Amino acid sequence: MAETESELKLPLKLEAPAKLNLCLYLGPRRKDGLHELTSIFEPLTLADRITVSEGGPRALVDQVICPAVDGENLVSQALRMMRSEGFSLPLLKVEIEKRIPVQAGLGGGSADAAAILRLGAGEVTDLAGLALLLGADVPSQLNPKPLLVEGVGQKLTTLPLPAEHWIVLMPFTTGLSTRAVFDEADRLKLGRSQEEIDGISGRLWAVATNGVSPLAYPALLVNDLEPAAISLMPEIGLAKERLASAGAGFTGMTGTGPTAFGIFPDRHSAEAAGEEIGAPAIVCQGGVS
Repeated sequence: MAETESELKLPLKLEAPAKLNLCLYLGPRRKDGLHELTSIFEPLTLADRITVSEGGPRALVDQVICPAVDGENLVSQALRMMRSEGFSLPLLKVEIEKRIPVQAGLGGGSADAAAILRLGAGEVTDLAGLALLLGADVPSQLNPKPLLVEGVGQKLTTLPLPAEHWIVLMPFTTGLSTRAVFDEADRLKLGRSQEEIDGISGRLWAVATNGVSPLAYPALLVNDLEPAAISLMPEIGLAKERLASAGAGFTGMTGTGPTAFGIFPDRHSAEAAGEEIGAPAIVCQGGVS
């Protein structure tokens, strides 16, 4: 049960887990410019660490400190929206220790914003609505768990915990623009019809509800945005090759990239691959946070 405002005791230590797109199917572009999609999201044990404390007697606004992110943080926007909806905690100081690589397709900024939105449970009435206004990935992070995600990120169906599997991530020091990747996907005509997307959603639901490892259905682990991302950053393909050479049972790209990932059946094989690849590989468990 979520704590109410009166039960929250500051300072608080929060974790904001990364999310992995095991697959991402691109549907038609809507009139508002967004694309219909279907995807399986799963949380990872890789997580940002957030400390929330009172801002102090001289505070005039909520303060967000995150040295790893330039410009306004999504958490600042989340707090402003919550305040407009009656969030009544004292002005806050939010310090974010980034462990999720920035602009990596792992939903780090969305995870941080969602972790702060969770503080409004029991007081702010439409957290899901605020989450969707903040970004397509934020609603899924309000309660990190395996999900079938459809529409533009607003239709969420809970999936059972999958069988054990481990992930080796290969992020890059530079990110990819989400808009640039979608524009390139449109240029390459990678989108599918709505009828095809609906059929794929049904197949994903059928396999993922069995609680099996994603390694049990590799043929469905398709990311339609991968060709677009690789055309903009060919190094993604090379990262996948390194993961495959290290023994990954499946290699893919998460979200709009550029992070490549490999799936392994157990911790031992994942850690051995991480050691073989070396930096910047990150080893974490998939399906749990």
